[in-house]
Amino acid sequence: MRILGIDPGFERLGIAILEKNKNDKRERVIFSICFKTSSKLPFNERLFLIGIEVKKIIKKYQPEILAIETLFLNTNQKTVMRVAEARGVVVYEASCAGLKVFEASPPQIKMATTGYGRADKTQITKMVKILVDIEKNKTSDDELDAIAIALTAFTHIRN
Repeated sequence: MRILGIDPGFERLGIAILEKNKNDKRERVIFSICFKTSSKLPFNERLFLIGIEVKKIIKKYQPEILAIETLFLNTNQKTVMRVAEARGVVVYEASCAGLKVFEASPPQIKMATTGYGRADKTQITKMVKILVDIEKNKTSDDELDAIAIALTAFTHIRN
């Protein structure tokens, strides 16, 4: 089974493809990247580029499920709205490709990866690097979060 994990954003979008077959003991990272859009571009063009990238990755890696983080409200409503729009583009592209959509909240992701629903970024990063083999140069929080989101989907599917 292949899962596309997405940490949504419009400036930086964490993207990961994880795979686990019946004979595998643990999940494998097939692909991961932090996709960036330029702040110099109009917002609608940034959304367009996100859609193109997600569509290209879905076509190349053929995942069956999209695992995406739900939004949490922070003090900057403009940022939340823009991330929601970027998230909508991702869900749209996944739906067009026939993927099932799995949504997880930040506490669910923390619980699935660390066993503690209030874990911090450092704890999540450490556990992701223990749970899957990833290249040492993979240090982007967005990329590692996308891997954590995909791992959360595997955990929920297994249960």
